Amino acid sequence: MYTEPKITDWFPTTRKEMKKHGWEDLDVILITGDAYIDHPSFGTAVIGRLIEREGFKVGMIAQPNWKDDLRDFKKLGKPRLFFGVTAGNMDSMINHYTANKRLRSDDAYSADGKAGFRPDYPTIVYTKILKELFPDVPVVLGGIEASLRRVTHYDYWQDQLRPSFLYESGADMLVYGMGEQPLIELLRMLDKGVPFDSLKTIRQTSFLQPLDAKLPKSKKWETLELTSHEDCIADRKAYAANFKHVEQESNKMNARRLTQEVGGMKLVINPPFPTMEAEEIDGSFDLPYTRLPHPKYKKRGPIPAFDMIKFSINMHRGCFGGCSFCTISAHQGKFIASRSKESILKEVDQVTKMPDFKGYISDLGGPSANMYKMKGVDIPMCEVCIRPSCIFPKICSNLDTSHKPMLEIYQEAAAHPKVKKAFVSSGIRYDMLLGKPEDEEHNQHDKYVKQLITHHVSGRLKVAPEHASDKVLKLMRKPSFKLFHDFKDKFDRINQEQGLNQQLIPYFISSHPGCQMEDMANLAKETKALGYRLEQTQDLTPTPMTVSAVIYYSGYHPYTLKPVYTPKTKEEKQDQRKFFYWYKVENAAWIKDTLRSLKLDSYIPAIFSSQKSGDSNSAPKKTDFSKSKRKNKNVNSPKKKHWSKGAGRK
Repeated sequence: MYTEPKITDWFPTTRKEMKKHGWEDLDVILITGDAYIDHPSFGTAVIGRLIEREGFKVGMIAQPNWKDDLRDFKKLGKPRLFFGVTAGNMDSMINHYTANKRLRSDDAYSADGKAGFRPDYPTIVYTKILKELFPDVPVVLGGIEASLRRVTHYDYWQDQLRPSFLYESGADMLVYGMGEQPLIELLRMLDKGVPFDSLKTIRQTSFLQPLDAKLPKSKKWETLELTSHEDCIADRKAYAANFKHVEQESNKMNARRLTQEVGGMKLVINPPFPTMEAEEIDGSFDLPYTRLPHPKYKKRGPIPAFDMIKFSINMHRGCFGGCSFCTISAHQGKFIASRSKESILKEVDQVTKMPDFKGYISDLGGPSANMYKMKGVDIPMCEVCIRPSCIFPKICSNLDTSHKPMLEIYQEAAAHPKVKKAFVSSGIRYDMLLGKPEDEEHNQHDKYVKQLITHHVSGRLKVAPEHASDKVLKLMRKPSFKLFHDFKDKFDRINQEQGLNQQLIPYFISSHPGCQMEDMANLAKETKALGYRLEQTQDLTPTPMTVSAVIYYSGYHPYTLKPVYTPKTKEEKQDQRKFFYWYKVENAAWIKDTLRSLKLDSYIPAIFSSQKSGDSNSAPKKTDFSKSKRKNKNVNSPKKKHWSKGAGRK
């Protein structure tokens, strides 16, 4: 039976609400650039609930006004332990700007989708304000913006290298990645009376110290000194070489502590925690969320990001795909943290009890939908591995790719008496579904694909080949386009057998490092032959902490240090995009002229000739996805909608 939450079921956002809780002061105050939504898909709510579970009093300041007399920052008073600051579920610059650096007119994480309720780089702006108002209170940074900007990084919007946001903001500590484990240790140490400025050996945290100070002792950690921030600015190749170490240490089971000189200080980044076990991650998802936005937003309009995930279930975290343009492994980790089946089905039951639930689970997924419960067979092999991807250039022989645990959850969720359909809307990795027949008994790839297509697709199944050129795909760390053909054949065959008329939606990126006009011409030819008229596509947005961004800025691949061509000018990017839209009349003459100049005259009839009915290469006739929505894969952001294009999607 559903019970309407009381105002005290949310964290207080005003002094009046504090009094209703019976509190005169707070232990921790969280400040976020998002609207306050008490749901496990929103990081600030998760952190707040964990702090509450540890026995502390938490307050929430959402989207404070940074332009007036700063009353929002003062309204809850001074916390006893620290301020926690996050930009929100997305990097603020991806939230604010398109790949072409145009200001967006909406914000999915604000009431009524209105933009303008957060500054650029709120991690820095909020912290500097707090340090002026409360100079003696520690500030702890967290969330994806701080996490992906924890070391020297390229900022596409300012077109320059920037130092760690810990250094730029003046905060006292930065928590990177999914923050539950370091947060719990931090709280327990503070509760024991350990001074904040002596907390230097908590895993997955970063801090600054004087250059001449000795590193805190830790018997288990090796330390790697990175190229200084100033040397990275002076030498782009040195910056590229630096990133290889950053990425490798982010993806190792036994990572080293990293240090880097910046501005006369030493940045120290402690190694990450081990991947969360089921009991730990269940502990985050099973907390007493209201699963709703704070009541103060009722008269301000719906929050699009909440509406998108209201009836969805996140089954796991992390991704071992290692795509060059994606931020998931840099933030959530390469190794998969999976919830227990019991926890997932408990949340399914909670969703069915919501008053506006109509019987449809919108997503049973994760960063990549079909990685649940997957890990190495021989863990000692994983402990010494430094591969950024477990499935590129080929699937690791030590990776258990059994889809059986997912099948069980899909079937049990769909069998819930109040569930009409349980959809899988997160993108899947189809390259893991084309295994050898002799492995079927264990991996159940064919069984999974049939179950997925027959029962869990809401008309469209999203996959991400990203390109048709194997040369570009190699730089992307994505499989050959031939595998997309193989999967499409399987998809079409199952649809025909089951009497279904569903669409397979492929996503593509233009202007990626290594992509030239010939590659885009080939993409147009390949997708035309498959019967597609592409609409939902995107230019690369070079996001911090990705290989693609490093190549874009430096001109060098961080692993080979060889030069890589990258389209960077507005004209180059626009020209590449035209090949996505060969079917638009205004592009036809230009594309034909360009093909002739490239000596690809044979592509002209292949792209522009009418497709004959019954052609064996035809997909559903002239498949048009102009109304479909691209999937964003920036960690913790909503799964569909145009606001998040280029936000680190996999």
